[in-house]
Amino acid sequence: MFGLEDVGGYGRGLAMFLIENKYEVKAVNPALTVSMRRSSPNNKKTDAWDAESVARILISNLDTLPTANPHDLYYAISQLVTRRENIVSVVTGIKLQLHQLLGYHYPSYKKFFSQVDGKTALAFWLKYPSPSCLSGVNVGELANFLYKKSNRYMSTKKAEDILSLVQQDGDTSKDYQGVNDFLVKNVVRDLIARDHQLEQIDTELAKHLALLDYKLETMHGISTVTAAELIAEIGDVSRFSSADKLANFAGIAPVQHSSGNKQKSKLGNRSLYDIFYNLAIRQLGVSRAKKPNHPVYHAYYEKKLAEGKTKWQAIICVMRKLVNVIYSMMKNKTEYKMPVLTEQAA
Repeated sequence: MFGLEDVGGYGRGLAMFLIENKYEVKAVNPALTVSMRRSSPNNKKTDAWDAESVARILISNLDTLPTANPHDLYYAISQLVTRRENIVSVVTGIKLQLHQLLGYHYPSYKKFFSQVDGKTALAFWLKYPSPSCLSGVNVGELANFLYKKSNRYMSTKKAEDILSLVQQDGDTSKDYQGVNDFLVKNVVRDLIARDHQLEQIDTELAKHLALLDYKLETMHGISTVTAAELIAEIGDVSRFSSADKLANFAGIAPVQHSSGNKQKSKLGNRSLYDIFYNLAIRQLGVSRAKKPNHPVYHAYYEKKLAEGKTKWQAIICVMRKLVNVIYSMMKNKTEYKMPVLTEQAA
């Protein structure tokens, strides 16, 4: 029996070697090791103490620790998800830079398009990085450009609005205007390239998810990306003997304190916890017509509030129910079936 903190990164090779040689390997959450180290009087951080901490956790938590299963397909999906998250993080920074650059010369730029980084907007910034580039451009010319770039959605009215806003802003040209124009174009091209990368990754994710035959996307609020994120963090669901153990792994099972109060566990997989939290929020959302996205979960949430739980505690309860559902769907590879809201539940 072996316990390893890292079974998906540098330690993956060792985990696979041990498993191939018929040893049982348990995955130890690094948060458990940190917690044990902090509880030590010396709070020391050495390789020897970390190894001892893992061994102690292995002995005391043997029944709840998940079995390590560094399957190649799950690892591939995990790598794709990690790459996607990295690109999304970079894109967030690039978008902030675009906002800063546009604000120098287009004071009213946020009124031009509903999405400053939408496809039509990016095409506009690329061709007209500053108001000076619109000099001599009439309504008809701009309308024709927008008509083509927006797939025939925008035309004359949008062109008139943009030119009117530019006129109201007045002369905003600065020294070294060419440098700012260059930077806007450069940033826009970067965003377009990143969007293309994300599309490629999403295609790869869909292709590899199909090999597992899970049907997670049949549930409201679970896109291909969310399904991939769940699978990347959970891995082979068979390594969890019950939904309770999966909930414990995610840190969703509340911690009971001597005072009798339950608090959020800080020792679970934080990424998986966040995925379930966001999924719960989607279930509890309402449409523009004020209809709940998921009547059963919404009713359950309201019931918990009526029982005296805080909003946060009620959301945790919904998350815990979602763990049961996701566990069952992955274990049995079944589609999601929307339950009927009974009068008693309502």
